[in-house]
Amino acid sequence: MSDTHSTELEAAAFRQLLAHLQKHTEVQNIELMILADFCRNCLAKWYAAAAAERGVAVDYEQAREIVYGMPYAEWKEKYQLEATPEQLAAYQARQKLKDDK
Repeated sequence: MSDTHSTELEAAAFRQLLAHLQKHTEVQNIELMILADFCRNCLAKWYAAAAAERGVAVDYEQAREIVYGMPYAEWKEKYQLEATPEQLAAYQARQKLKDDK
């Protein structure tokens, strides 16, 4: 496979991932962090870092708007729930496992 085709397929898969996350607003970031060790904010940080590496002016807030499909403050107000004590405990346990490695 050519580099161009590979890049096109990766970009298409990334766009589909973003669309999926934007559609499934019921999935909370803390749940993603517990299960997959990344969340929408991580994707935005990776996006902004990739832009910076290539000299493209996209800051973290702009990247978050791309990932969330709207300004982060709006998404947070509409969809973000307070983390439950159980979620916080699971997240802390996950972090401890990472620290112990």
